[in-house]
Amino acid sequence: MRDATPQTIYLSDYKPFGYDVSSVELTFDLHPTATRVKSRIAFVPKPGTEPTLFLHGENLKLISAHIDGAPVSPTLTATGLTCDAPAASFIWEAEVEIDPAGNTALEGLYMSNGMYCTQCEAEGFRKITYYPDRPDVMSVFTVRINGPHPVLLSNGNPVSASDGAAEWHDPWPKPAYLFALVAGELVAHPGEFTTKSGRKVDLNLYVRPGDEDKCAFGMQALKDSMKWDEEVYGREYDLDIFNIVAVDDFNMGAMENKGLNIFNSAAVLGSPETSTDGNFERIEAIIAHEYFHNWTGNRITCRDWFQLCLKEGLTVFRDSQFTSDMRSAPVKRIADVIDLRARQFPEDQGPLAHPVRPESFQEINNFYTATVYEKGAEVIGMLRRLVGAEAYSKALDLYFERHDGQACTIEDWLKVFEDATGRDLSQFKRWYSQAGTPTVTVKDAWYAGSYILTFTQNLKPSTPTPDPQPQVIPIATALFSPSGEELVPSQILELTEASQSFTFEGLPERPIPSVLRGFSAPVVLERDLPQEHTTFLLAHDTDPFNRWEAGRSLARASLLAMIREDAKPDTGYLDGLHAVLADDSLDPAYRALMLNLPGQSDLATTLHNEGDTPDPDAIWAATEKMAQAQAAHFGDLLDQLFDQHQVTEPYQPNADQAGRRSLANATLRLLCLRDGPARAQAQYDAADNMTQQLAGLALLLREGAGEDALKSFAKQWQDDRLVMDKWFALQVMQAQPDQVATTAARLTEHPDFNWKNPNRFRAVLGPLASHHAGFHKADGAGYQLLADWLIKLDPVNPQTTARMCSAFQTWRRYDANRRGLIATQLDRILGTPELSPDTTEMLTRIRGTTS
Repeated sequence: MRDATPQTIYLSDYKPFGYDVSSVELTFDLHPTATRVKSRIAFVPKPGTEPTLFLHGENLKLISAHIDGAPVSPTLTATGLTCDAPAASFIWEAEVEIDPAGNTALEGLYMSNGMYCTQCEAEGFRKITYYPDRPDVMSVFTVRINGPHPVLLSNGNPVSASDGAAEWHDPWPKPAYLFALVAGELVAHPGEFTTKSGRKVDLNLYVRPGDEDKCAFGMQALKDSMKWDEEVYGREYDLDIFNIVAVDDFNMGAMENKGLNIFNSAAVLGSPETSTDGNFERIEAIIAHEYFHNWTGNRITCRDWFQLCLKEGLTVFRDSQFTSDMRSAPVKRIADVIDLRARQFPEDQGPLAHPVRPESFQEINNFYTATVYEKGAEVIGMLRRLVGAEAYSKALDLYFERHDGQACTIEDWLKVFEDATGRDLSQFKRWYSQAGTPTVTVKDAWYAGSYILTFTQNLKPSTPTPDPQPQVIPIATALFSPSGEELVPSQILELTEASQSFTFEGLPERPIPSVLRGFSAPVVLERDLPQEHTTFLLAHDTDPFNRWEAGRSLARASLLAMIREDAKPDTGYLDGLHAVLADDSLDPAYRALMLNLPGQSDLATTLHNEGDTPDPDAIWAATEKMAQAQAAHFGDLLDQLFDQHQVTEPYQPNADQAGRRSLANATLRLLCLRDGPARAQAQYDAADNMTQQLAGLALLLREGAGEDALKSFAKQWQDDRLVMDKWFALQVMQAQPDQVATTAARLTEHPDFNWKNPNRFRAVLGPLASHHAGFHKADGAGYQLLADWLIKLDPVNPQTTARMCSAFQTWRRYDANRRGLIATQLDRILGTPELSPDTTEMLTRIRGTTS
């Protein structure tokens, strides 16, 4: 166990490694508890290198070490080894022993249901052998694997294979975090892809026996991703083979290891009977994301882990573009913003706030955050809006040409854009260095044909950013006449000052502005817009996002009045929403999104930001009352929409069918509120796909009529671990607030609750933490239950534990009783002996803030 209070690492202290590594040869003799790893590494000293070699290593048993064939006796510590090294180039050889079966943290080489697999990002390779485990050390790898397994895989291209042995060679230099190895009894679902230059690539999706029928969609998603990356970014695949492996025990969604992507089974296996439309879209997006990393992450990687957003923000932006092209661009944009506001905005506004490029960290695993990924992607999107699509493509071509094979920084990235476009991006760079979500206030004025919009930006000072400076904020804006005519087409207004005005001349009448169209910047927009103008935008805005945003604003305003003043649901909002739902020219998926209310945590944030103490019970009651009002107000339209959008043709996980099912299920929810659960029961009984079956079961549970269906579902799917994850999660998600903690506690006692499996752990404790009213029940039972399990999980899997700690990050916005209850649990976890560094850092930041 490492020291639970490790030293802080600073970006400003970066120093290049003293050696180049020209080649790496690894030999694995696999054994569940005593795998031997032999390494042969060619080091080339850089000018001025100190005559001392330090290599990272953790939980390794050193058997032998040699330099140029002569034995050496290095100094060993818990984090690595040190020894004297020659002044000239030399060969380092070592043999270590590791215990894959005992590696419950799922970092390095570990076992999952008898299969060997690896996870090396960010710092897992040091648990495999001694090595300079940092992203700026790139080398060519040759890997030999010996073991009694039918499938032996590693990075690159296969060199040789025989019974019980295989050799792989990756010709492209890569950092150690991209190393991968898989060995086990697996079945390949094969495919092939021909690149635009005519080279054939063999594709394989490896799964456990019995999962062969869940591979076809993932394989097609891979082919679609390869084709899209060629057409949109001009990037061809660069090896002879591309392998994906599905793994049951995995801390994340997937990993982009060069040529051998390792996936959480939930992120790649899909069939109509076992996967929902949402599952299929997620599979498609994650496969695309990991494949796109081949260029934006692998061929060009990060100089250090502070630059994580360089690969992740760019690749998230690319996978969002891909999904927008494959499905509905407006729906994808709205979904991304909903996720950003639910996950990243609270991060920005709380104790876990950090810039897109952090200045320091203790545990890099704790910075795989929504800020790095989702806000990082928003920054890329803003850059593209500012320079234009054509200049963006030109800059990306230059980026690939200039930096292929390098480990780069944000400065390298922005310099490419400056050189390609001639723009000065020094102010734009603040998006990477300043923490927090800017607030943009807009006011307007009208003077005899001149319309003036004045924007003011404000970024609240914080510990990471004590003196924030104005940022470049692209604000997409259009102006409409009161009759709905577009007077000024959409254009980008560049806000660069603390306060700045933009004037529009020669207008025939005072316009109605549509501001921040497409959510053109990740900001909070404040404006004193009359309700009739918001209602107008809901009816007439030509920007799908802002039309949705208008409906969202009306819903939020009505809900806040209901919470604060016990007001009745706003009929203006309900009338406007009725008109949108009745518009058959609109995408069904878009109309389904329009029906969704603001999240309860989102409402709590708004109340807190406006000086009120949020009451989770009052928020729950208001949202329930609003849903009842929708059900009553929309009348026969609900029946029409439900009947009209039934999918009668054979199931396909495409955007058209998924959109129709989403609207039918959204209306079914309201029909059950109005008429009871009969329709939900009928849908559950007749369903031939998981989307409809799970939606029916969810509504039956919500209506308190799902006990029989719950039993039949478990009996039907008891042998499918991914479907059973849904069964566990749904019970917590659909519980009434006073039953959430008891439901979760009961499920943790279920014989199939394997708490060491990250998917199963998250299936129960994740919904507990995200059920706003249930988790924050005033008796504190939810807090205590989560804390109990985090304490239990931490010594086994600190990475998953640390990430779950974010459930407590907003604790200071609640009343004194809830704050006291949470503080008690935070202190209890922090007082646990030998708490991991990962969890210690997260909870220290959460507990220690006074903001």
